[in-house]
Amino acid sequence: MASQRKIYVVGHKSPDTDSICSAIAYADIKNRSTDRRYVAKRAGQINEETEYVLKRFGVNPPAYISDVGTQVKDMDIRKSPDAYSYYSVKNAWDIMRESGTVTLLVKDGDGSLEGLVTVGDIARIFMEMSDNKILSRARTQYHMIAETIDGKIVVGNEDACFMKGKVNVGAAHHEIMQAHVEADDLVIMADREEDQKFVIELGVSCVIICLGSKVSSEVRKLAEEHGCVVITSPLDTYTVATLINQSIPLQYIMKKNDLITFSTEDYTDNIQEIMVKNRHRAFPVINKKGKCIGTISRRNFMSMRKKQLVLVDHNEKDQAVDNIENAEILEIIDHHRLGSLETLQPVLFRNQPVGCTATIMYQIYEENKLEIAPDIAGLLCAAIISDTLMFRSPTCTMADKMAAGALALIADISIEKFAAEMFQAGSNLKDKAPEEIFYQDYKKFMADEVSFGVGQISSMNAEELAALKEKLLPFMENECGRHGVSQVFFMLTSIMDESTELLYYGENSDQMVEEAFHDVQSEDGAYILKGVVSRKKQLIPALMQAAQNIYV
Repeated sequence: MASQRKIYVVGHKSPDTDSICSAIAYADIKNRSTDRRYVAKRAGQINEETEYVLKRFGVNPPAYISDVGTQVKDMDIRKSPDAYSYYSVKNAWDIMRESGTVTLLVKDGDGSLEGLVTVGDIARIFMEMSDNKILSRARTQYHMIAETIDGKIVVGNEDACFMKGKVNVGAAHHEIMQAHVEADDLVIMADREEDQKFVIELGVSCVIICLGSKVSSEVRKLAEEHGCVVITSPLDTYTVATLINQSIPLQYIMKKNDLITFSTEDYTDNIQEIMVKNRHRAFPVINKKGKCIGTISRRNFMSMRKKQLVLVDHNEKDQAVDNIENAEILEIIDHHRLGSLETLQPVLFRNQPVGCTATIMYQIYEENKLEIAPDIAGLLCAAIISDTLMFRSPTCTMADKMAAGALALIADISIEKFAAEMFQAGSNLKDKAPEEIFYQDYKKFMADEVSFGVGQISSMNAEELAALKEKLLPFMENECGRHGVSQVFFMLTSIMDESTELLYYGENSDQMVEEAFHDVQSEDGAYILKGVVSRKKQLIPALMQAAQNIYV
């Protein structure tokens, strides 16, 4: 289960209690009835009411997801073999050949990226055979030299480094060698003992004796006296001379600076241009813990997996999490009017004319014969109470009332008492900024060419609603015109009076209200709408029709 792809269950951007609780419940349903892995998410900030409900029933809030565009972690990241800076070039080449990779990531002991080596970097080493000092500049350890040429160290410290001098082939007369061989050089030789002694006495730092020749005790003793490392190899002098540059450590040739790396959390929209401008074969990928886990290339875009989603309590694109068009929607469970979302493939779309998505969740539990845990029952009951304003909303149906009653029994709560506590917690807004209040439960709508936003606060406290009006009116003036809306409305809904004071601002916004609700008059920047408590069923349809009458 842990290795499966996650399917996110998420509500709208301005999550209310129904949106959050239904996401949690549906993830529970799917995890118990399928072999897929479902995870509840939220697309916005949780309000006080929902926070109270979650704490009341001991349920953690879903994690926040702001964008469902594809990320690097949705690509097929190629796992990189382990390689370390002390490896030789030959080690690296063997690893790359066996794994079929063209870019090798060099890591430290903790798995963090130190550098990278490409096939081109290794090719340059083969092409630089004329550089007879590359081994000393790279501070190559003698045991790496021996390993590269299938050799064995018979005298000297294998962990010491060849630090100065050049590489020579000792195949000439002594006079010629004396003119070319210097102290601290490395000399590749055959089996002539007198030549071996001669170069050791010249002060060379290392002698490589080829063709598997035995090293005499006299040569060993002389090498020990002069601090000279002696290596034997079964290979001939030509082969040793050809291979020896491959013994230099990766640290010498790897790229360490200005590396272009991507995080698993990076969005692919943001990295495509970088990959095009820097036409590397592969780019390292770093996870959230700072560890290097592999590479990606441009062709990985061909097999990129979109995030998979289930949407609850909405089906409007403007209300959905960002980049919804780049995700794969599998299901939609909702109770609102049909909105603007489009899908490439057919999806399971369950939309019922009930007052709350949580009511549908209760029905799905029943249909699947799944026992509802008391904490989940409490969440769903709270969502129904919230969305139906404790059954006062015209959206409320008998199915909502029956579901709430059954859930209240499972959760062991009194609906009336719990509702009062929940609404009190949700309307405690005196210390909040106008912006927080306005966007706490805000949705955007389109009617032909007109775009408008509607926020809502429901409260059982008339004095609190009056105080909110004083805060919100000036804010709405500044907010109108932002986020692509030309009109803004805000519903101050009194649960006890079953009425709404509708604040408005924007060109023709008053005309819209008067067209939607005849025989109403504005007082102090607001309209009193008796019997109107539901945004979904009473306000929005009326404003939509008014917009068509005015603008068409």
